[in-house]
Amino acid sequence: MIEAHDLSRRYGDFTAVDGVSFTAADHEILGMLGPNGAGKTTTIRMITGFLPPTAGRVTVAGRDLFESPTEVRRHLGYLPENVALYPEMRVEEYLLYRARLEGLTGGEVRAAVGEAVERCMLEEVRHQIIGTISKGFRQRVGLATAILHRPEVLVLDEPTVGLDPKQIISIRELIRELGRERTLLLSTHILPEVELLCDRVIIIDRGRIAAEGTPESLRQSWVGNPGLRVTLKDAPEAAPATLEQIAGVIAVRAGAGGPGSFVLECDRTADPREEVFRAAVERGWVLLELARERASLEEVFVRLTTHEQPLEVGGAAGAGGAAGAAGASGGAGAGSMSAEDGADAGGASRASAAGEAAPPPPPAAAGHGEDEVPS
Repeated sequence: MIEAHDLSRRYGDFTAVDGVSFTAADHEILGMLGPNGAGKTTTIRMITGFLPPTAGRVTVAGRDLFESPTEVRRHLGYLPENVALYPEMRVEEYLLYRARLEGLTGGEVRAAVGEAVERCMLEEVRHQIIGTISKGFRQRVGLATAILHRPEVLVLDEPTVGLDPKQIISIRELIRELGRERTLLLSTHILPEVELLCDRVIIIDRGRIAAEGTPESLRQSWVGNPGLRVTLKDAPEAAPATLEQIAGVIAVRAGAGGPGSFVLECDRTADPREEVFRAAVERGWVLLELARERASLEEVFVRLTTHEQPLEVGGAAGAGGAAGAAGASGGAGAGSMSAEDGADAGGASRASAAGEAAPPPPPAAAGHGEDEVPS
């Protein structure tokens, strides 16, 4: 549904994004992770047509974004990280205005606004002036704007920023629901959010794709040998040596649970749990815990974006979950900041798509994204 082909963005000698390519399939939620300044926002703005690439192209449903921008943007919904709204307008008034900009007419306008208000939980503020509502509600107004015209592709940049825990749960459920209906690209710093929502993940660092795959395939490919947590009552002295002799155990180290707690580093093909249990029974040890350690996506992220040592090329492949990588970071630019041209990501973004004249752009609430160097 959406394809990025060798996207690059340069500013003089500085390369913000360097040869990024990926595909998001129909009804897939694709997560985009990266540290501050990695190039995520720059990439998203190129994908949504707000920033032309120096090289490369973007296609949506087989159409080139920069050859047919008006047609392609009808299929795109975009929630920027910093939502630019008209603070003097009421919520419902703004959504009605945006629905008309998206080309909706007649009864479609009221129906689309009513659906967006309900799905984004805006009923209690629909008649309030935007400038008086909280940041969390403004974020939800931005999301409602993105889904008004029922786009086939939805791009969300930090959609849960500023929401309280209850709102986050509701918005995550909405994102899951939207992902079943359309293609969804989600950029976020919240790693558990990626694990909960995303079918596949792209990790971007220094303007390049460092790894790509399902959360599970990334954990398997980038985290070391699997671990097994063992806790024995009264900390038998012979336990470390005995556990180390079990087939499939590579090393034994002290665990975080104090005396009697151990972590067994195991061979990837081995499952020594039964042998550990037998060893404890034979020696009369009381086994309090025997559990596999599950690597977290956070460990993968830290490993891929830490640069004390050169980063090895590797990663995980696409939808099948096989290992593979698009490239490694390094050399893309000495700085850690990317750049933008300050394209407006707010209310008047698609006025041309509907053939209407837009009012002056909203205040500079959109600001620069975290990847930007103001030009």
